[in-house]
Amino acid sequence: MRVKPLKVSEVNSYIKRLFSSDMILSNIEVQGEISNYKRHYSGHLYFSLKDETGKIKCVMFRNNAKKLNGNLIEGQKVIAKGYISIYERNGEYQLYVSEVDSQGVGELYRKYEILKNKLEKEGLFNTKFKKEIPFMPNKIGIVTSATGAAIKDMLTVIDRRYPICDILIYPSLVQGINAPSNLIKAINYLDNRSDIDLIIFGRGGGSIDELFAFNDEDLARSIFNCETPVISAVGHETDFTITDFVSDLRAATPSAAAELAVPNIIDLIDNLNNKYNELIYYNNINIKTSKAQLDILSRELKYNNPSFKIGERKQDLDILFQEINKKLKDLINNQGKKLLGLENRLQLLDPSISLKDGNGILLNKNGCLVKSIKELSLNDNLKVIMKDGSIDAVVQNVNKEEKFHEN
Repeated sequence: MRVKPLKVSEVNSYIKRLFSSDMILSNIEVQGEISNYKRHYSGHLYFSLKDETGKIKCVMFRNNAKKLNGNLIEGQKVIAKGYISIYERNGEYQLYVSEVDSQGVGELYRKYEILKNKLEKEGLFNTKFKKEIPFMPNKIGIVTSATGAAIKDMLTVIDRRYPICDILIYPSLVQGINAPSNLIKAINYLDNRSDIDLIIFGRGGGSIDELFAFNDEDLARSIFNCETPVISAVGHETDFTITDFVSDLRAATPSAAAELAVPNIIDLIDNLNNKYNELIYYNNINIKTSKAQLDILSRELKYNNPSFKIGERKQDLDILFQEINKKLKDLINNQGKKLLGLENRLQLLDPSISLKDGNGILLNKNGCLVKSIKELSLNDNLKVIMKDGSIDAVVQNVNKEEKFHEN
């Protein structure tokens, strides 16, 4: 007789009932080292417990997480109390943790802290040794797994932001005992190439043991000695490795590394257009300003031109000549009027005028004009000048009382 097939959900539900009915699994304590620790925004905690050969997924809901004394950290050794059940939707079993007792820091985390303190004291993390990341690299060398999601993410971001950049991919192990030597070889190869402007290495997220290849001392020193700028892109935003501290720049994720490595070509084009328009604008202003200055200089040159000055002086001379000519004419006219007046006065004084009217001019013996009888004596010789001749006479009588009366 054929057994009726079960649905997937029915199988998961059946297994969950089996787990619940098991006395050990329903109340269990598990010792291990915390790995892949994440705190969800809801307050639930997700992590794994692992030892040398095994790993189990764990979840601690918010109500139990609030009871913790302090925060859980990667590599911490703990004893987790709870029960094991299956998450029916995914068909995965996990430990549902109600309490956690700390057993100290795990061995990997201890090694990480020792190496970190050692290299920090030596100055390998000092910012003064950090090289500047090129703004527009021509060629980038990427060291990562050829099959991981990290390389796809980086290539996508770089192609979107800066497609003219060349990429050289050096596939490498990023996990396991042989990963550090692979990474060192890859980084040294790229650093020795003259065409590589920037090196990016890294991988996606993982537990502390999965990322531990990037906590290797030889790898850290190789990165520190690189002549080429190096960006570390290991894990997720909360993951920190030794290579993050020793590299010239640490990126939270591989995608973030690609964002930091290259500029956005659209922004570059927009900025270039803005600068071009700015240049045209200020160039036009400079041209207008220079033209205005040239106009001023041209007017000044024209004003100070000798021929222009001579022309102005000629005009001034013409005006002066006209003024002098006018003043001379006025002066001549005035003098002419004065002469005419003098002439009229002379004519009035001219004796010849009175002779025409029948008068005579009386002269003494010396030929001087006799103006009064007081100048005469008896028997003085006189000469009377008439208009048509002269008469010689002698004074016989001087009558002071008799005066001339004109008829």
